[in-house]
Amino acid sequence: MNDLQIRKAFHRRFLRTHHRDPSTLVLDELGLQHGKSRADIAVINGDLSGFEIKSDVDSLQRLTRQIERYSAVFDHATLVVVDRHLDDASGLLPDWWGVISVTKAPRSEVRFSALRPAEKNVKVDDYSVAQLLWRSEVQKILMNLGVTDRRLRERRARLYSLAVELLDSCELRHIVRECLKGRRAWRRPVPPSLRDD
Repeated sequence: MNDLQIRKAFHRRFLRTHHRDPSTLVLDELGLQHGKSRADIAVINGDLSGFEIKSDVDSLQRLTRQIERYSAVFDHATLVVVDRHLDDASGLLPDWWGVISVTKAPRSEVRFSALRPAEKNVKVDDYSVAQLLWRSEVQKILMNLGVTDRRLRERRARLYSLAVELLDSCELRHIVRECLKGRRAWRRPVPPSLRDD
């Protein structure tokens, strides 16, 4: 099974409820830390949840680095993994990560089995969360907090640091989630067919 087969089935079966919820954004390929990594699937509602897919044609070479970057941003993270990689990949995961195994049933149907639920990540890095914002978004947030025009022209990294200094963690994460869900000039995901083919 390749990534596309798993991803399409996962959207259709496992994420069906999220796709039908107007207060939730389900997005493929969310860039983390300005593109250093990409989350295969992100679910954005009252939390930020990330799903990393490891298919038969993937290797685990980048998984340790991906785990670090997911763990810096997501409230919940889950590995969606084929049996071939299950043992090796599971041994690399922090205890709070969820694990969903992927198998191919007769007639090529993709099946998912939740082996371990994702728990709350207590070590989210606020700066990494702030990096999900566009420059114009963080400038607007800071302007609303009374930051002067001169400071709003500083480097993007400094703007993120200012946001982290001026907002508590819960408020920052809430604002970032709302910005992501409210973007108009962004690629909008096309919901997959929710029919079982």
